[in-house]
Amino acid sequence: MGQPSKASLLNEIQLLLAGSHLQEETTADEIPTLWVEPNDIVVLCDALRFKLTAPFDFLFDLTAIDETTRQHNVIAQRLDFTVVYLLRSYARNQDLRLKVALPQDSKSLASVTSIWPNANWYEREVWDLFGITFTGHPCLRRIMMPTTWQGHPLCKTHPARATEMGKYSLPDDIRDLEQEALKFSPADWGLEPKGNPEEFMWLNLGPNHPSVHGVFRIMLQLDGEEIVEAIPDIGYHHRGAEKMGERQSWHSYIPYTDRIDYLGGVMNNLPYVMALEKLAGIEVPERVKIIRVMMSEMFRILSHLLFYGTFAQDIGSLSPIFYMFVDREKLFGIVEAITGARMHPAWFRIGGLAADLPKGWDKMVTEWLDYMPARMADYDQMVMQNSLIKKRAVGIGAYDTATAIDWGVTGPGLRATGFDWDLRKKRPYSGYENFDFEVPLGTRGDSYDRCAVRVEEIRQSMRIIRQCVNNMPAGPYKADHALTTPPPKDRTMQDIDSLIPHFLSVSWGPVIPAGEVMMEVEATKGSNAYYLTSDAGTMSYRTRIRTPSFPHLQMIPVMAKGQMIADLIATIGSIDFVMADVDR
Repeated sequence: MGQPSKASLLNEIQLLLAGSHLQEETTADEIPTLWVEPNDIVVLCDALRFKLTAPFDFLFDLTAIDETTRQHNVIAQRLDFTVVYLLRSYARNQDLRLKVALPQDSKSLASVTSIWPNANWYEREVWDLFGITFTGHPCLRRIMMPTTWQGHPLCKTHPARATEMGKYSLPDDIRDLEQEALKFSPADWGLEPKGNPEEFMWLNLGPNHPSVHGVFRIMLQLDGEEIVEAIPDIGYHHRGAEKMGERQSWHSYIPYTDRIDYLGGVMNNLPYVMALEKLAGIEVPERVKIIRVMMSEMFRILSHLLFYGTFAQDIGSLSPIFYMFVDREKLFGIVEAITGARMHPAWFRIGGLAADLPKGWDKMVTEWLDYMPARMADYDQMVMQNSLIKKRAVGIGAYDTATAIDWGVTGPGLRATGFDWDLRKKRPYSGYENFDFEVPLGTRGDSYDRCAVRVEEIRQSMRIIRQCVNNMPAGPYKADHALTTPPPKDRTMQDIDSLIPHFLSVSWGPVIPAGEVMMEVEATKGSNAYYLTSDAGTMSYRTRIRTPSFPHLQMIPVMAKGQMIADLIATIGSIDFVMADVDR
């Protein structure tokens, strides 16, 4: 389905906000982009969500940019800070970007949480990292940084390296304050006391608990075993990956992307390098596209196999994970033979790949593809047909499509509700339009369906990989373009005019043209996107990483209310998240 014309969309929007001043901006990703006055943002968002025939029902992302040191592409609309809303209409298969300019002395906007519930965490993140307040927000408190943190880390005035800060020390009085700040007070989260205190209790699940899959805490209010309230608390794993993008060259940042969804391997590299290729005008060869697809689907299988085993383990079936680790090791052996590394190859490059496929790669891959179907059949009997698994998962943690969209759910969690949306089909990238595969769907949107969808996706990924093996085109493994990294080397030993730019491009990194671009992929856990801003330098001006796991955890209170604690464990396991993908 092709996207409707930008002109017709902008005409519709202008009618919604008659008399208001909207200004259009052209960006490298060609997403319709409008500058909106601060006083108009809620009115416009409400109209886009509720008054259009085909509404913008999905808040894909909400972030901000500190513009205070930007030197290129300076336009009249920009002030000190820009708040960016990226909206999606599933019915139109179209995106819309809204921007609001704010001065340093008036960093405040009205909240849109009444329009899109998943705006809650995004607005908290923007306040935490930029100091921009959202009036009307139900609980505007830090989300990534400790409550005792001073400053807002994504402001340009905040240090990007530890060496720029003072010597660290933790005297006893400060330690005591930090410990006190970790205590959970319901009132601090905007929660009113419920019921008789003798009948209700608060329980900390995490932040160190095997069933929360990482350093993650959920505060539970319980009536016996029944959950009355569930409050997720994230940020324990925050490493400042977006801030790191401001001090790494475009090329040297690639290994950092591997560590976001650390089970996604090179699939993390893909939206990042595609965004840079879009900004730089690099067209990669067909061979590169197909190899990228093959390696990405390998990591989809690796991630799903780990989910499959740990989900079964969480709800009482221990054996499957040991068998599935054997299969993952076999596939990791192939990944290592091709890339030289296993979980974090950082193998994709701007304009291509780190190297070509090694001799004999096709035989290894084919043997694994021939081996796996019987194993998958065994797992069906061990897990999917297991009566214990069914009793623990069927009907547990269920939600419908509308609820999923309200809370920002993408990927298998959305498709488990029966909603047919896979970016590889709806907006093919890297040659996915040339592959024959199905999009697995569920019917109930429960924990069992979320597992079943991923199981079938493993089979579909194997189908895609086999097509890659059978139809791998010949050709170069990187583009012949000056900004390809590393750049072509064939003339460097012949003349100084080629050697000097090559040396600078390798040592300092390429200079990417000024501009903004967002590229998205159907990652292992849902929609993963990089929204990059270049100021015509060798490093990123702003790196925004939109991850699927972040909004998925925000939905836990909706799924958990009324459940037993044991059901919550099954629900959490069915989400399939890693905390590095949440906290970044």
